Amino acid sequence: MAKDTLKGLNVAILVTDGFEQVELTEPRKALDEAGATTKIVSPKHQRVRAWNFTDWSIELPVDVDLDQAKPEDFDALLLPGGVINPDSLRIEPNAVAFAKAFFDSGKPVAAICHGPWTVIETGAARGRRMTSWPSLKTDLKNAGADWVDQQAVLDKGLVTSRNPNDIPA
Repeated sequence: MAKDTLKGLNVAILVTDGFEQVELTEPRKALDEAGATTKIVSPKHQRVRAWNFTDWSIELPVDVDLDQAKPEDFDALLLPGGVINPDSLRIEPNAVAFAKAFFDSGKPVAAICHGPWTVIETGAARGRRMTSWPSLKTDLKNAGADWVDQQAVLDKGLVTSRNPNDIPA
C-alpha cells in the first residue's frame, strides 16, 4: 500500500490472548505504513499475549479496553486468527457486539485464518462468500456462507483469508 493511502482512518484490531502473532503484526505494519491509526482493542486489560505457530510469544499493549471501546470511533475492523483468540472472542458477548456493529454500519472488516469464527457469531457470515483456515469450512457453511478455497476473498465489505501465508494477497 502506498504511504498515506489510509491517512485519517482508524482501525480497531480486536484480539485477546492467543492471537497468531504474524496475523496481527504484518497487517498492522501495512496499515500503519499506509497512514492508518491502529488500536488493539481487547477484553484483556493492559497486555495481550501472542501465539507464534507452536508456542507463546510476544506481549503487546492493549490500546483500548473492550468495555470502553466504541465502534463509532473506528472506520474498520481487523480480526486476526490463531485458534485460541477467536475461540475466546466468540463467547465474549461484548466482543461479538463490537464486531457486529461494524457489519451493521457497513464498515470494512478483515478476518484472517480462524478470525471468521467471530464473524459467524455476529450473524454476518450468512449470504457471504468467504474463505478461512480449512477446518472452519463446515462452520462457515453451517452459518450460511459460501466457503471457497482462495487466498483472499472480498464480499460486501468483508475480506477473509486462509492463513498467514495469504496475508500479502
